[in-house]
Amino acid sequence: MQTAITRQQALQLLLKYNQEPFHIQHALTVEAVMRYFANALGYAEQADFWALAGLLHDIDFEKYPDQHCQKAPELLAEIQAEDALVHAVCSHGYGLVSDVKPEHQMEKVLFATDELTGLIGAAARMRPSKSVADMEVASLKKKFKDKKFAAGCSREVITQGAQMLGWELDELFLQTILAMRESETQVAQETQTLINTQQ
Repeated sequence: MQTAITRQQALQLLLKYNQEPFHIQHALTVEAVMRYFANALGYAEQADFWALAGLLHDIDFEKYPDQHCQKAPELLAEIQAEDALVHAVCSHGYGLVSDVKPEHQMEKVLFATDELTGLIGAAARMRPSKSVADMEVASLKKKFKDKKFAAGCSREVITQGAQMLGWELDELFLQTILAMRESETQVAQETQTLINTQQ
């Protein structure tokens, strides 16, 4: 799967419908995580496509929370997004706000890591370092088991995502931590740059 959409087009669309710093940072984080997994799982030639799916997965969430994954196709049509990208974006809400099932490996990774990046991000902010750099799987597992911590991050979705991929939770945790660790500084810098351009 290749894509004719440029990252610049995708970013412009993202910023058109997302102004909250948290949402912008989340989009950039999931983009970087998806690129990491594309390369790690042998889909390097599709890395740009995987990354764009991550960048745009919540395109409609800030402005249209009650129509999440329903409004996305209309917004993505503004940049002539191909059907495969629209399907991927809509599939990450499967079982919650969408009946589009993740089918491709990329869609399963997006489904599994979306909520997990939120949990890891929240756990990182509680650390003295405020970073993923020194996070271990064991400490993340404790946060995962504590249902009151980052309660908005669905443990059921994360578990279901790991099952879809045929992975143990520990493996999903480890690889997602590594993906976020690799891109943490760059994501923080670009988030700040994009926020500044909107002011």
